[in-house]
Amino acid sequence: MNPNCKKRMGAIRLENMKVIAQEEIAPAIFKLVLEGEIVEAMKAGQFLHLRVPDDAHLLRRPISISSIDKLKNQCHLIYRIEGSGTAIFSSLKPGDSLDVMGPQGNGFDLSGLNKDSKILLVGGGIGVPPLLEVAKQLHERGVEITTVLGFATKDAVILEDELAQYSQVFVTTDDGSYGTQGNVSVVINECDTEFDAIYSCGAPGMMKYINQTFHDHPRAYLSLESRMACGMGACYACVLKVPDSETVSQRVCEDGPVFKTGTVVL
Repeated sequence: MNPNCKKRMGAIRLENMKVIAQEEIAPAIFKLVLEGEIVEAMKAGQFLHLRVPDDAHLLRRPISISSIDKLKNQCHLIYRIEGSGTAIFSSLKPGDSLDVMGPQGNGFDLSGLNKDSKILLVGGGIGVPPLLEVAKQLHERGVEITTVLGFATKDAVILEDELAQYSQVFVTTDDGSYGTQGNVSVVINECDTEFDAIYSCGAPGMMKYINQTFHDHPRAYLSLESRMACGMGACYACVLKVPDSETVSQRVCEDGPVFKTGTVVL
């Protein structure tokens, strides 16, 4: 065992991962490549909890895993600068180390899908990255994949080319500067395909739309973003209510971040 892999709590580990590369792929959006042993345990749809390398920042930042390369022990994370903590991440250089806890969360259920299956991926903004590994893995099985992506403007479009390697991609922008003007519903509402599974991640408004539109679908999934504190389900800082219950709740970090449509209140 690598001495950097300091602690293991079930499937969650703590490790100082090595920074392999970093680049800005859109304004204030960065792709970070990390290397370490915990990659072997990663699944599509999970996230990592990163410690900001600055003692002034106490809380870790949850970042979704975009792609996984278990042969190289490397993973790609894509994040947006949203404060001083993520701004510090953007200054990391190859050879630096980063204190990482993970992989965390339940991930997407990709079981039972094959060359006869048709699936829909729906992503918006910085919610697009976790869908890339889903597309990659299901493409390897011969699954037919349709992807609908929503962004504010052309400058914010990310991962279109990467996802196009595995699926048919439709892009929408709020201002019409690229692709179809409007949000993802403009494309989805015109689609008459019966999908065997739906996987989505994006802003709250998009997730509410998916939750309502595919409320009764047996295999429709939402990957939800939330502010977190402990990241292990102990503090209940990322709690969601459950329909028809005043006492039962779900924690995004521990019970999620992936939930079936209709199982949480958005």
